[in-house]
Amino acid sequence: MSVLSARDGYRLWAPRYEAETAVSFLENRVVETLDVETTNRALLDVGCGTGRRLRGVDAALAVGVDLSFDMLSVAPRDQRLAAADARALPFAAEAFDAVWCRLMIGHVRDLDGVYAELSRVCRFGGAVIVTDLSAEAVAAGHRRTFHDAHGALHELEHFVHSPERQARSAREVGLELDVRRDGVVGPDIRHFYADAGRLQAYDDQHGLPLVRALLWRKRVA
Repeated sequence: MSVLSARDGYRLWAPRYEAETAVSFLENRVVETLDVETTNRALLDVGCGTGRRLRGVDAALAVGVDLSFDMLSVAPRDQRLAAADARALPFAAEAFDAVWCRLMIGHVRDLDGVYAELSRVCRFGGAVIVTDLSAEAVAAGHRRTFHDAHGALHELEHFVHSPERQARSAREVGLELDVRRDGVVGPDIRHFYADAGRLQAYDDQHGLPLVRALLWRKRVA
């Protein structure tokens, strides 16, 4: 199985990315429990992929950015999406009330650079949500893998950033941790294991933190 950079990997994954996975399903459930208000607010999704998380949100302004042109090309044409590097976001400071960085942070080495930009574009008192595979899940053997259009299995390059390491980057740019919440392997995602013929793995991993969500608040100046 090949290990690909995020840019190369998502080029191959884009045509099939819309299919839900155990990780994406559970991550969405965890983010919903954080109750970050988006109604009539400005929302930015950094690493938006095909823009699927932005569909149906009630934000007054919903914008997504992604490094992969291939992923963006799959998105509906009526969405506000742009190609951009997370370390150099093309927006003014304090432009958004809520900023998402979901299942993306593990694809970048430069943690400080990404957190600096997430904080910069977030308004004071606003929310920044960062999610990823947990370190425990990676240690248990979970990887960011996918099958391309020809059925070949690939692994995406992934860097494990502990909550403690992320906290150091966040504090430097004025973000304070409000909530840390884990999504664990349990009944909600059992059917994904069953469909893959991996119920023994489900039993072995039951209760394992699979997805970790960090909700940061930008300190008021």
